[in-house]
Amino acid sequence: MLRAFFLFLSQSQRLKRWTARSRLAQVAARRFVAGETIEQAIEVIRALNARGIVATLDHLGENTETETQAIAAADEYLVALDHIAQSGVQSHISIKLTQLGLDLGTDFCRQNVARLVGRARDIGSFVRIDMESSAYTERTLQVLRDLRREFDNVGVVIQAYLYRSRADVQALIAEGVPVRLCKGAYKEPADVAFPKKADVDQNMLDLMYLLLSDQARQNGARLAMATHDEKIIRATQAYAEAHQISRDAFEFQMLYGIRPALQQRLADEGYTVRVYVPYGTEWYPYYMRRLAERPANVWFILTNLFKR
Repeated sequence: MLRAFFLFLSQSQRLKRWTARSRLAQVAARRFVAGETIEQAIEVIRALNARGIVATLDHLGENTETETQAIAAADEYLVALDHIAQSGVQSHISIKLTQLGLDLGTDFCRQNVARLVGRARDIGSFVRIDMESSAYTERTLQVLRDLRREFDNVGVVIQAYLYRSRADVQALIAEGVPVRLCKGAYKEPADVAFPKKADVDQNMLDLMYLLLSDQARQNGARLAMATHDEKIIRATQAYAEAHQISRDAFEFQMLYGIRPALQQRLADEGYTVRVYVPYGTEWYPYYMRRLAERPANVWFILTNLFKR
């Protein structure tokens, strides 16, 4: 119920406008958002790197309405890639295709994204295409496959709560595509996604087994296990150990501001830990989805509202 409520709020334009003006909301959001500028984000990444943790940088934004907006979003990512190269921080970038023009046409979006992937290749970096709601899954994979014909430094996200994800993972393994595996953060109907958490968790484990298989690793379909769920983390560790899979053959990914002690512990144990670092002014939908994912996040905010 609480999750559905916050997912509903994430789509509210009225509340978004209010939070943009609210200093209190902006302060609360800074737990999960690195800042509004690329310079602030780079400093956060630099601090993570100093602790042995790498990053993936996300310039927040979704569903641009004009080609001018989409091109401007891509230009911002080019600036971010320049900052990554110049600063020497260890970071990839993560992108959302609706921010880069997917609603305006698949070909236009692919051409816009190709500029980023090409620049990332030039500096020795990597681009992860985030997965959005199920309405975009097929088109997202189409853009990915088009890009993979020219670039090998691009991967994708698969959401374990979708019924289709097993078939998608099997195809991506055959194609050698690096996959970030997550549970999924959008509200989906029961005919598209598992409605029960236990089923989502089991599917995530089943997909993890596939992505750590000999075939997946030989093909280059590197697993990025994106979760804060310690049961799933322990299961991943146990499976890798039982099958003599080295700790550098996959990575754990987590969100900035959530479970930092767990992130540090895994890094100290020799696992690659990559933190998703979002920045920018369009933080409201992202912030609401983080509140939806864990009720503890709501309690954290409420208990800090009245602290100076």
